[in-house]
Amino acid sequence: MRLRALILEVALAYKPPLKLEETLKWSEPAYLCKSGSTIRLGYSKSNPDQYYMYFNCKTQLIECIREVFGDEFQYEGKRALVFNADQTLNQAAVKQCIDLALTYHSRKHLTLLGM
Repeated sequence: MRLRALILEVALAYKPPLKLEETLKWSEPAYLCKSGSTIRLGYSKSNPDQYYMYFNCKTQLIECIREVFGDEFQYEGKRALVFNADQTLNQAAVKQCIDLALTYHSRKHLTLLGM
């Protein structure tokens, strides 16, 4: 729910707000908008104390996030940020990651590093 709230907050901060579709993909909450790449939230039964923010592994989002934030996050390959249930979120950093994803297609002619 914390990640969902941040996704909605980022989308609503745009003027006009990003048109965000909230749906289910693979029985998990997913967030889509035309200007961006899908964000999906999930967890693993084998790691019940962790939850994940998944990005399309065919994008450069995780590579960019790793380059910008380094050890700020735990990663699962090229597809997810991993969070622990008891962890305090760096909300500013997570919101930047969400923003990169929600605007991925509108920025693809630019580098994802803010240029």
